[in-house]
Amino acid sequence: MLMALLFAVRKIVESGVEGKQRIAKTYREARSLIETIDRDRGSARPRIEACLKRFNSHKNADDAAAAGWMLAAIQERVSERDLYGWRRLKEIVDAAVHELLLSEQAPPH
Repeated sequence: MLMALLFAVRKIVESGVEGKQRIAKTYREARSLIETIDRDRGSARPRIEACLKRFNSHKNADDAAAAGWMLAAIQERVSERDLYGWRRLKEIVDAAVHELLLSEQAPPH
């Protein structure tokens, strides 16, 4: 999971304002999709799998927006609070999401 999180953070950091805004849009799409999917007996697995499916299609197309799908999937997994170091992972995910939300306020170039 750490490698996947590093992938998402790297894509965000390497993107310009427009790229970050695109990733933010994709992240919001992922969050909207997640809200439509019920948990399976408390497990976020169906939500995570839906995000990963879309992540793979974007990544295969070499589309940086894949980072938005991955970030949402990781956020769902971390929200289960049963991973070793989940609090630290949550801090990293929250910081990445914050960076994306800030980019939405910046004017595109």
